[in-house]
Amino acid sequence: MPYTPIVATLGYVLSPDRQSVLMIHRNSRPDDHHLGKYNGLGGKIEADEDVVTGMIREVREEAGIEALELRLRGTVNWPGFGKHGEHWLGFIFLIPAWQGMPYTETQEGRLEWVELARILAACQVDAQGNPPAQALPMWPGDRFFLPLVFGDDSRQFHGVMPYQDGRPVSWRYRWV
Repeated sequence: MPYTPIVATLGYVLSPDRQSVLMIHRNSRPDDHHLGKYNGLGGKIEADEDVVTGMIREVREEAGIEALELRLRGTVNWPGFGKHGEHWLGFIFLIPAWQGMPYTETQEGRLEWVELARILAACQVDAQGNPPAQALPMWPGDRFFLPLVFGDDSRQFHGVMPYQDGRPVSWRYRWV
């Protein structure tokens, strides 16, 4: 049977001083699979789009700004990630240049500038795999790839992170 994941984008918009990231706190829709979590901007690719066009559209729709520079940092294949076990394939972008005034609220939640240091701190876990007590609520798998997105290595990463029951069961990646 052919593998047919949902193809999507996920972008992280940097503040002009590169110290904060525009995140959406998904807190508006009770039926939202992401409810309560902080996430980057993005969504599903439309049939007539390439991934860059889709990312630009999603940033415009979700934040009201125009992405001027996009850096593909990598891809993540998430088998079983969806609300009903759907498979997702995400193209992960860093967006260091943009113009406009970001929205503060959308139909999916509140947009907030979150300090990059706070995001990276939330990626650290103790010996039992638990994040710090006051960690930013994110998907548990984000802690694996976000340090790669914001790291200094200019290569792209490409990873696989199977999910089961809303949690990652493994993670592997390679740099190219």
